[in-house]
Order: sequence, then C-alpha cells, then structure tokens
Amino acid sequence: METFSKLSSMLLHALETREPTVELLESFIDHWKAVTSYYIQTTDDSRPVRQTEIPWRLRQMLDILVYEEKQQPVVEETGACLEYLLQHKLLETLCTLGKAQYPPGMVQQVLLFFSKFLSQMQKPLLQLVSVYKPVQKLIRLCALPGSLTEKEEAQFLLAVCSRVKQDPHALRYVLEFVDQPAARIPASDQSQPCTQASNHSTESQDSSPCSPVQSERGLLSVLLQLTNCQRRAVCLTAHECLLLLASLQSDSKGEFLSHHTQLGELLAGRLQQLYSLLPLEGLDTAELQNWTRTSWSADLQSDSPASDHMTSFFSWLDFLDQLIREAPQQVLAVKLAQSVHQLWLLDVLQPQLLHTCEQQVLVSTSVLCATVRLVTSCSLLDQLVDFLLRTPSLTELLLQRCDHISDQISMASLSLVEELLQKPHRDILDVLVLSFLLSRSYLSPAAAGQEDRQADANQDGEDSDGLEEDPFFSDSLSLSDSQLLPPPSGLGSAADVVNSFLCLVPVQVRSAQLLQEGGYESYVHDAHTLVTECQSLSLSWDWPIALPPPSPGVGGEFFEGHLLKVLFDRLGRVLEQPYELNLKLTAVLSRLSAFSHPLLQEYLLDPYISLSPCSRSLFSVLIRLIGELMQRIQQVSNLSDRLLNARRHLLGLNHNTGLDHLTLLRGLIVLEEFCKELAAIAFVKLPLDP
Repeated sequence: METFSKLSSMLLHALETREPTVELLESFIDHWKAVTSYYIQTTDDSRPVRQTEIPWRLRQMLDILVYEEKQQPVVEETGACLEYLLQHKLLETLCTLGKAQYPPGMVQQVLLFFSKFLSQMQKPLLQLVSVYKPVQKLIRLCALPGSLTEKEEAQFLLAVCSRVKQDPHALRYVLEFVDQPAARIPASDQSQPCTQASNHSTESQDSSPCSPVQSERGLLSVLLQLTNCQRRAVCLTAHECLLLLASLQSDSKGEFLSHHTQLGELLAGRLQQLYSLLPLEGLDTAELQNWTRTSWSADLQSDSPASDHMTSFFSWLDFLDQLIREAPQQVLAVKLAQSVHQLWLLDVLQPQLLHTCEQQVLVSTSVLCATVRLVTSCSLLDQLVDFLLRTPSLTELLLQRCDHISDQISMASLSLVEELLQKPHRDILDVLVLSFLLSRSYLSPAAAGQEDRQADANQDGEDSDGLEEDPFFSDSLSLSDSQLLPPPSGLGSAADVVNSFLCLVPVQVRSAQLLQEGGYESYVHDAHTLVTECQSLSLSWDWPIALPPPSPGVGGEFFEGHLLKVLFDRLGRVLEQPYELNLKLTAVLSRLSAFSHPLLQEYLLDPYISLSPCSRSLFSVLIRLIGELMQRIQQVSNLSDRLLNARRHLLGLNHNTGLDHLTLLRGLIVLEEFCKELAAIAFVKLPLDP
C-alpha cells in the first residue's frame, strides 16, 4: 500500500510539472471541434441534442474555463482557453446554433452554457464585445411564444442580472440599444467614454453602447413577459431579476435606467393592463376597499374570476411598491412613480373618477382606497398624494362625494379620506384642513381681541377675564366661573373639556347604561392608541406647539375647507343616515381630532372658543344636532325601551328588524358613543390638573 501511495504521488507530481496551459487549450479546442464536426458529419436532422455528445462537450469546455481561471495568479489575466473563446467568437456561434434549434433542443443547451459561464467565471466579462453581443442576441431568443425553455431562460437572465448587480457599469453593455447621436449621451457619461476590457473588440466605435436608446425587445421587456409566466418558479425569477436591476445603487443613482430605458413605462403599463381586466360589474367594492396586502411572491389564486383579477392587480401593485422602495430614491424611484402617475392614475383612473356612471365612480374610488392603504414607498405615495390633492377639478369632487346621493359612493369616499389620514405625508393634513384654519378666521373679533389682551395680561402677571359663556350650552353643564377661565390657548381645563363632551347628550336620551355599558372610560385605551398613532405620524412634520396669532380682519368670512364642510354637513344629519355611514363619518372626525396640531386642538376639541357669526366648529355642530334631536324624540313613545331594543339589535342580541324609528335610534346611539369617544380623546391629549 505504501508503494502504491508513493507511485501515485510521483505520477501526480509529474502531471503538475508538465505544461498545463498547452494541454488545457488543446483539450478545449478538441471539445469545440467535436461540437462543430457534428454538424458536418451528421445526417439525422431530427436527432435530439440530448442523444448526442454535444451537452457533454459543452460541460467539459466550461469546466476547463473555470479550472483555468482558478489557476491564474491574477484574476484580471486572460487564460489561453478564454482567449480562444473570445477571439474565435465561440459564444456568437453557440448563439447562432441555439437560434437555429439544430439539433432539436440546442437552445436549451446554449442557455445552460451561458448561465454557468456567467455565474461561475469570476472575471468581469460583460464589457467584452465578444460576450455582450451574443448575450444580447440570446436575450432576444427568450420569452418567445410557445417557448419550451422558460426555466432555462429564467436561469440565464438571472445569471445576467446577478453579474450586473456585481458590476453595475456592465448594465449598459447588456441592454439592447440602437445608435443615436452623441448629443444624447448624459453629461455624467461624456467624461467616461466606453472602453473595452481587453483587445478582443473588432467592432467600430459605432457599435459602442455609449449612446443608448432601448430597442423594442431587450432585457427589460423579456423579463416583463416572463413575470406573466404560468410557471411560478419562472415568474418569481423574473420578478427577482427586475428587483436586482432596479436596486442598482452604483449606476449613477439609477440615472441610466431612468433616462435611457422604458422601465417605468413597461412596469406601469402592466399595472394599467391588469387594472383593465377588473370587471366593473360584479365586484364586491367593500372587499375591494378593505383588500389585504397581496405579496407578489405569494401564489394567491381564487376560484372567482373577479377575485383572480384583483389578486393579480394587487400583487403587481405590491411588486411595484417594493421595487420603487428599493430603487435609488433621487432618480429612478421618482421616475417609476411618475410613470404610474401618468399611465394609470391620470390616463385611466381619472376619467373613471370623473365619469357620470356611478359604478365606475364606485369601483375606481374603492381601488384608490385600497391603493392608498397598501402603498409604502415614499415616491409612490408622493405621486398618489399629488394626484388626489393637486389634480385640477378632482380633489374637490372627491371630497364632495363624501356627501353623495349614493350611500355606497359616500362610504367609499369617506374610506379614502380615512386612509389618507393614516399615511405619513404632511401635505395631506396641510392641504385638506390646516391651510383653511391657519388664519383662525373662525374666531369672533371679541375672542381674538381678548386673546391678545390675555397674552398681555399674562406677560404683566395680571389675571385675565373669562370667556363669555357659549349661548348654546345647556344648564346641565353647570360650569363654575373658575372653570371658564381658560389658559391663553383658549381651552378650559382638561376636566372641563371632557365634561363638556360628556354632557352634550342629555341624560334622558342616553342608553348605554341600560345595557350596563361603560362610559367614556371604555374608550380611553382605544383613544390612547389612536392619539399615539397620530403623534407618531406627525413627529417629523415640525408642527408648532402654540397657536399662531389670529390674522388681521379676523371674524370675517371663514371657509373651513371642503373636507370639514362635508364632514360637518354629514354630522348634522347623523339622525337620518345609515348606521354604517355614521360609523365611518365619526371615525374620520375622531382621527382628525386625535392629531396634536394646536389648530386642530382648538377647532375640534375646544368647546369654549367664541365663533364668528358665519363659522361653526365640531362642538357647535354637535350642539345644534342635540337641539334637533330633542325635537325629534318628542314623536317617539317609550323611548328608553326602543333605545334598549336598538342597542340589543346592534349587538346581535335582538334579531327583530322591524323596529320603528330605527334610523333615528341608531343615529342617537352613534351620537352618544361619539361624544364619549371625543371625551376620551380629549382626556388622553390634555394634561389633567393635579
């Protein structure tokens, strides 16, 4: 055994001392000649390639190339075998053989060879014309109709994109371009003219990929086609390839993909296409509005054709959102989001939103509602906000539809507003609410003057006069003079504010105690959660701590803005509206009240502000609503019993749907609970006295 080991070592040493490069090259050439000789000697055109020795020969060639590279002391050096492959344009020949599909199945072997060649070789190769030209040609052979090699195509494209991820500058060599005048070259590229990594380029300067404009069938369009493949593995790989390309951080921050390709148009065009497949009739708009996040990588399918189309649409939206989130934010992410804005929001969704057909309005509003909730990328959210709040004639119309003749459209529009208020974007509240309150023109001139005097008195250390009692208050409030001495902000103590909302609904029309339900304390936990959530959203918005001084001419004409106008108008009709609509309405108002901006605090949660004659606040609307309530309940006999039955019905304890005055009773219950919720929000937001 020892003798055999020594003999083996001697033979191995003898092999190592021979000239390996010459033998490798000879072996490499022999394998290649065996491949080419097949086409000269064979007479059977129908023989599949798997029944020939071509696959084995190609594997041997690849193994030799990889082994040779590993033996190179410096990676940048080009081995003899690789030099032969480049000089004799073997990749170009293989690509031609694959395109001819001769022998049958040859394209599959070529795709496998290219995939392993690109993934196993360490040397940067995509800058070489002898490599990127055949790679481009092979890309054009992918995703053809009736293709049987989608799996191998996806592997090849992933190998290409992975190499580009390692070396982002190779992107321009991979994408398919046509020649254009040098004037189209960006300034950042003019200082870095294209150069080949070795001397194997024999093409003229005109073939350089320096002046790019993407041709119709290139890497991006092929990948997009494969994302629609029925084979899940292929589909996922194509998505991953697009993510790899879009997330390139060294490619001048995405300027190349942004300015010289149609990536944005391709991706947004697919979104537009999938949206067009949604059937207007038969869609469950409530399900649409509350659509849960559909991960693009999940295989979510449904038996219903409508649900299947919705799944496909929202899956692609989720993919776009992730891609934009991972793309360089300064350039590419903005360009991609702008493409969605133009091709889907403006070209498709806006005409439907402005349409006279209620079904189109309902479906498009419901899709927008879900889209706003699901989007997480900053750039796409910017475009959504810009579309919803700054598109001429659209913003006002969407807000007015919160008070539409169709309860479904009103519900969808209110849901859209509620979703907007939950997004981390400062412009939403600024445009919808705060810009209208900034002047504080809702204050009466006397209140504004008193505020100035109050500030002066505090500065001098003097006591201030209390605010006049609001004539809308009922005697049941029983507020003492000391309680009506607010601090300079105009607010009473926290206890005063809480009690003001709790005392709004007279005792004789309350019903929570009839089922031993809790008071406002039962809302404190939820109110704390809501206030905390709103504070988290606004932390980076640099909101002021104190109220701004009233503008000159305060007490004149005041407009609360289209949103607050429609919310207050709706609130004034709580007693005659559907229960579900009232719940959505009060949810929006509660969320607005939970934000910590001093203007919202004053206008929505301060019962003590003295309003100008043409102005109203949340509290004053509630006061007038209570007055209307007290008149209308005069027509309802056995009010307590009816309220108890209505509450039991809402809790599912009473299935009798034939209750008289059901809408009125439900509206009263909503009003009572809403006042308790506002009291809880005030309790959480305002500091309590010791």
